[in-house]
Amino acid sequence: MKYFSAIIGLVILFPEYSVAQINSPADDPLRVIAIFAHPDDADFKMGGTAALMAEAGHKVKFISITNGNAGHHEKGGGVLAKIRRAEAEEAARRLGIEEYEVWDNNDAMLTPDLHIRMDIIRAIREWNADVVIGLRPNDYHPDHRNAGKLVIDASYMVIVPNVVSDTEPLRNNPVFLYMQDRFSKPNPFSHDVAVSIDESIDVKVEGLDAHQSQVYEWMPWTMGILGDVPNMANIDARKEWLRKTYLSREISDEQRQALIKYYSERRAMSFQHAESFEIAEYGTIPTEEQIRIIFPMLPN
Repeated sequence: MKYFSAIIGLVILFPEYSVAQINSPADDPLRVIAIFAHPDDADFKMGGTAALMAEAGHKVKFISITNGNAGHHEKGGGVLAKIRRAEAEEAARRLGIEEYEVWDNNDAMLTPDLHIRMDIIRAIREWNADVVIGLRPNDYHPDHRNAGKLVIDASYMVIVPNVVSDTEPLRNNPVFLYMQDRFSKPNPFSHDVAVSIDESIDVKVEGLDAHQSQVYEWMPWTMGILGDVPNMANIDARKEWLRKTYLSREISDEQRQALIKYYSERRAMSFQHAESFEIAEYGTIPTEEQIRIIFPMLPN
């Protein structure tokens, strides 16, 4: 009922509002932008969904607010930032998305400063976004927390003409979504929409494989398993190790229930890999019809 009321309110306030899309014309591709803290954040959390969106014709852009220049045990600074920017560009090519932009803010130093919020508002407007996807503002990493706050603080502001007045405001507030996380305090993640990525899991592996400095070096070092990583000459073994190490977590009961909502129970029980999204209440609340347009891989 709250979804229905919200959509009726938007139609009254904005007569040009389309039930199908928020800002781009109904006959144009949907425009999706994911904004996060580090190069590879979105690849882990929604790489499979991004690939399916792009395959369906959506225009998908990734933005990393920091350059990742602290995320390594041997390299750092400008050298590491250059490596990670190149990895992100390669990941974009493999996922099939339009752009992967890496901003030049220092890793591990991100704070929710006003000038960065202004940059995010500007980026969302310039993309003419229908959908904005970010991190929740409760997470183990301060950069993740602050990236989440920066993105959600940009919601609504993107339609205010006197805010960031050098860039034309959006006609309507986009749908804002959170990427999945495992944290339960102060409140657990809500699996509002769950997507099976079984058909794109191989593409997700390829995208993550592009982040060599992270998946085969930095993260294994932090976990104390660097010695388990297959030699770089054995490409197939490395990708299989990546799959087992990072992508073998079982689907939770909560996520399985969300899959059942959008797929038949028989299909939902057979899925091996899924990605979930929570609807952020500060953006436009999508109707069920809009959810299926945002996620065209969901059955009608």
